[in-house]
Amino acid sequence: MNAQTKFTRKIIEIDEEKCNGCGQCVPNCREGALRIIGGKARLVGERYCDGLGACLGHCPQDAIRIIERPAEAFDEEAVEQRRPHACPSARAFSVTRKPERPRPSQERSAPSELGNWPLQLALVPVNAPYFQDACVLIAADCAGFSCPDFHSRLLAGKILINTCPKLDDSAFSIQKLAQIFRENRLKSVTVVHMEVPCCFGLKMIVEEAMAEAGKEFPVNDVTVTIEGKIKEQ
Repeated sequence: MNAQTKFTRKIIEIDEEKCNGCGQCVPNCREGALRIIGGKARLVGERYCDGLGACLGHCPQDAIRIIERPAEAFDEEAVEQRRPHACPSARAFSVTRKPERPRPSQERSAPSELGNWPLQLALVPVNAPYFQDACVLIAADCAGFSCPDFHSRLLAGKILINTCPKLDDSAFSIQKLAQIFRENRLKSVTVVHMEVPCCFGLKMIVEEAMAEAGKEFPVNDVTVTIEGKIKEQ
């Protein structure tokens, strides 16, 4: 059957009104049929969607459903050609690095800029005294491991909260952050996430928490590449 021939079959449908662009559906679509475009999840091609709906259970907004409508046939060969370009958060690969020069034995390691404990969003006390008049850094879990300059360039002078927008419950994260925003005087918020699509959901979580709390803080959005570089805005 020609790939352009359409016949009635099961395929996903995305409700743009409900979708908040969190990206949690993207890495859970093994066929690579979904992508975040313009802040919303989009079906990039009918032939990439098998209509089985593996992504449905990973949408916290219930914005994806299975419908029946005329659509191109599912093309498994096209999916296989596309698969290497799937979300890096769900794909295993090695990062090649240039060998670094050996450090002199007397050279000291860079100091830690960590100024609070605990760090994980689920454990951080809402009314911790260090939040008053603080600049807060909300970082995706992988960012601190990926970026070698995390302490010196991003963490210095800030209070750290870390979470994972893909694995942690987004509804809980929004409510917990909203409590922190509501009950403390903050100077600014910096959001640090990886470049993979599902990680961009952290900014959405922070924005929804601010709306929930009825607060507005200056927000600096920072993207870290898988190679550990900070993307210039």
